[in-house]
Amino acid sequence: MFIKQFYTNCLAQAAYYVESNGEALIIDPLRDTQPYLSLARERGAQIRYILETHFHADFVSGHLDLARQTGAIIVYGGGARPSYPALVANDEEVLSLGKIQIRVLHTPGHTLESCCYLLLDEQGKESSLFTGDTLFAGDVGRPDLLSGNLDKEALASMLFDSLNNKIKPLKDDLIIYPGHGAGSACGKHIARETVTTLGEQRQTNYALKELNRQKFIQQVTEGLTSPPAYFFKDAGINAKGYEPLQEVLLKAETRLVQADWKNALQEGAILLDTRPAEQFAKGHAPGAVNIGLNGDFAVWAGTLLPFGKPLVLFTDKGTEKESVVRLARIGYDTILGCADLPEDKERSCIKQIDTETYRKLRQEENSLILDVRRPSETALKSLGGALQIPLAELPNRFAELDANRKIIVCCAGGYRSMIAASLLKTFGFNRVCSVAGGIDRLEREAPELVLEQN
Repeated sequence: MFIKQFYTNCLAQAAYYVESNGEALIIDPLRDTQPYLSLARERGAQIRYILETHFHADFVSGHLDLARQTGAIIVYGGGARPSYPALVANDEEVLSLGKIQIRVLHTPGHTLESCCYLLLDEQGKESSLFTGDTLFAGDVGRPDLLSGNLDKEALASMLFDSLNNKIKPLKDDLIIYPGHGAGSACGKHIARETVTTLGEQRQTNYALKELNRQKFIQQVTEGLTSPPAYFFKDAGINAKGYEPLQEVLLKAETRLVQADWKNALQEGAILLDTRPAEQFAKGHAPGAVNIGLNGDFAVWAGTLLPFGKPLVLFTDKGTEKESVVRLARIGYDTILGCADLPEDKERSCIKQIDTETYRKLRQEENSLILDVRRPSETALKSLGGALQIPLAELPNRFAELDANRKIIVCCAGGYRSMIAASLLKTFGFNRVCSVAGGIDRLEREAPELVLEQN
């Protein structure tokens, strides 16, 4: 038996390859399927099944492309109603793979069709559990996504039953392979571990403590922040289907000249620059938004960019395909092509300021410090006099800002502040700058500028 985890930091997502006696299955694959195909080919195995733990909200799965490429059977748990051929397994149904077996456990709560896959090794021992978004290290899947006519309390009640009736009775040495790690918006405070054991979770995971139903529902549902808007699009895409990734990549190979992307901008397209903030600051196409590949690119693109709008990409040379693939992973397929930057004299710039410049500008009467960090961050450390608007909320709160003031944008390290600054500039806030290195740099170089919160 062989198990490999494919962990994608940008989405804090884990997919799995499981193999026995020349037969393999993939659990929750991403849309770019080549890594799974390459591993199976390298090991001389045939992919027989593609197991989906639920209709994912945070990414577009690679199940359809992988099924087309391999002939493998797509499997869902009870309650799933996909619009394409798939095996909807009954609760406790067993699949054979080489010399091992996989038992399907229907565990509704995160979603109605959520399930876990219990692996029985060559000796028939319950060896590991692939929990998807039902159980994470330190957390459980949030119950407020795509609930249809059910509210989050009703789904949390289902999750209570799933954990108590299906997962808690299993043995402590069972290896837990979750669908996400820290940073995913599918849970409230997922731990960093991407592999754990059930025994460890009994000790550390609040949701596995001996709670009554009402206390469990309260703890699971309180403190939930709004999920990125694209979550409610991707689950539908995963249920209904999508065009092959290869076709998206072919369309995106189109090279756009300046007249093309300027016309596209006039017609409502979004200019997206995926270069690092430092490069974007020095010169970019007027009207472009910066979301760098070097950060949480997919999450911020899905949070801030309207779904379904045409996209024109400006990228570092050699990162065109990566930019397209990472957008396609979250269902952003309407890419018109990639474009070259305009001549230097036609480029727009956003100033990045250092600590001493920040010190001077913050004292100017007409300046405004805008802190775009999350509330959990500003609760620990703040900047005196700053207006706090989390980046995810900024597009809906432009009315709180005065375009005549000089706006100094700050975040933790400079990545989000440049995203915010670029968004502001596209909406007519021309007197905007970004603090290079963010509050982390300010604290190192001038700690008196950073206030510790109690």
